[in-house]
Amino acid sequence: MTALFSIAWRSAWNRRFTLVLTVLSIALSTLLLLGVERIRTQLRESFSSAVSGTDLIVGARTGSTQLLLYSVFRIGSATNNIAWQSVQALSAHESVDWVVPLSLGDSHRGFAVLATTPAYFKHFHYGDHQALVLREGRPFDALFDAVLGADVAERLGYRVGQRITLAHGTGELVAEHADKPFTVVGILARTGTPVDRTVHIGLQAMEAIHLDWRGGAPMPGLRVPVAKLGEMDLTPKNVTAALVGLKNRAAVFGVQRWVSTYGGEPLMAVLPGVALDELWDVIGVGENALLLMSALVALVSLSGLVAVVLAGLDQRRRELAVLRAAGAMLRHVLALLALEGALVTLAGVVLGASATAVGIALLSPWLQAHFGLALSAPTANEGLLVAALLLAGWAASLLPALRAYRLSLADGLSPRL
Repeated sequence: MTALFSIAWRSAWNRRFTLVLTVLSIALSTLLLLGVERIRTQLRESFSSAVSGTDLIVGARTGSTQLLLYSVFRIGSATNNIAWQSVQALSAHESVDWVVPLSLGDSHRGFAVLATTPAYFKHFHYGDHQALVLREGRPFDALFDAVLGADVAERLGYRVGQRITLAHGTGELVAEHADKPFTVVGILARTGTPVDRTVHIGLQAMEAIHLDWRGGAPMPGLRVPVAKLGEMDLTPKNVTAALVGLKNRAAVFGVQRWVSTYGGEPLMAVLPGVALDELWDVIGVGENALLLMSALVALVSLSGLVAVVLAGLDQRRRELAVLRAAGAMLRHVLALLALEGALVTLAGVVLGASATAVGIALLSPWLQAHFGLALSAPTANEGLLVAALLLAGWAASLLPALRAYRLSLADGLSPRL
């Protein structure tokens, strides 16, 4: 076996330039397959862990996926708000344990601003029912306190005690509420969810900064001084959505029906898990297309391996015939070519897996900062993909081996005319 391995290595070295290109193509296909699989798996986990422990999300009547996107992932905007009276009626329902109202719409240097109540830090959970933890400082208490997500603080270099101003609306061309700055009083620990990319303030603060605004612009000649805000009623008139926890999860469908038939205004309530599944059904099409494309690249690479070995058979007829004349049996020739194909495939897969590990290590901070996507350790599916590639490479090398088996000894030793 050692002699066979030595012969395979020397033969491959004589054709090293062609085989290096084949190894690189296999490495590229491995990189694509493992990279897509890692991102696909982590993206699914990231979506699934964005909210937990919440039984219902209530908002204006719209699509369940749209309600989930803007209330949890801060993507898009609500078609309509829900009245504060509706939130109070929901809180008074006999089956409801807690309600956390959410008000969205403003931003700070590209990050979403979420106005809510202190109950948010108690009841909002993510992942496997993990509670929010403050890395520094405390929750908001005073009117113009702000609590930052981990990504906001890290990317903008903010610390507890700094003052910031919020912008009205989202986008690049937005006016700021410069006359009513906020003080950073807390920074949340990283969660790997949209919470990391959010600035949190109180509902009364959101109402206060918009007292002198109408139609998305400040009212000319009207400025409400901060000193006078204490004399005003800052109860919000409406909010964007509300997270709801129930006393008994068995009552979830009853409360959902109550919300859908609520007479005050058209509302809807969605189960986060069901809405996440619907969202993933939409995203899964693109995910599967990427995985299929990677598989096709792998197929082309392995086809290239077969083509290279087959093309080299004509040049190696004499070499194989000499081996057989020296006493090598047909099974030895078969094993030689199969071993060569397996080694080329192994080299390509190892190179591709190493490139995947390096690429993920380099891209992980950027993906975390921009998309909140934390790439963790390799998954079991990646191991199966590597095993499948190695097996496919070995199987692909059998075709040239069978072709060599059919070459006669006399054909290899006879001079060519």
